[in-house]
Amino acid sequence: MSIEFLITTLIVVATPGTGVLYTLAAGLSRGTRASIVAAVGCTLGIVPHMLAAITGLAALLHTSALAFQILKYLGVAYLLYMAWTTLQEKGALSVEGRTAPRSARKVITSGILINILNPKLTIFFFAFLPQFVSTSEPNAFLRMMGLSAVFMLVTFVVFVGYGVFAAAVRNRVISRPRVLAWMRRVFAGSFVALAGRLALTDR
Repeated sequence: MSIEFLITTLIVVATPGTGVLYTLAAGLSRGTRASIVAAVGCTLGIVPHMLAAITGLAALLHTSALAFQILKYLGVAYLLYMAWTTLQEKGALSVEGRTAPRSARKVITSGILINILNPKLTIFFFAFLPQFVSTSEPNAFLRMMGLSAVFMLVTFVVFVGYGVFAAAVRNRVISRPRVLAWMRRVFAGSFVALAGRLALTDR
């Protein structure tokens, strides 16, 4: 594994996007545990894209305009849904000592869907992995699996870092209703902006 791969991975993962935004929102609203759970969900959402890239489904998305458009607009719809539900939350947030199992599953599911419904992630893996794997390697498949696992690990660590930071400042945020209201608007607006950017992207 090259240092170039690690640096590129870190830059890509640390760049704010839907997963980072979702993890930050979880940390601010429900604390450290929720942010870690959200990070788990977003990381698991990478698996289908990784498998698609390795097995060749990414090539289908790259050549099939219909397949790409369907997945893209499903992602747009889900991001708009996230914006709507964020704005629907009312009242002050409370500091929760624990998270119910059902809530944890819901957080993980949302995190998975956020990344699954992003076709650009599949295309990214399709274009990213071959740069670090030679087709002449006898164990190219295993190498791609290994690099993908490293990408997922870095994703989880960075997202947890974002979430823990958000959780650390949440007490200052949740005690101020006006700040909370603006935070919800900012997150909702960010989801809408990301949906718009996704809707305008081409293959």
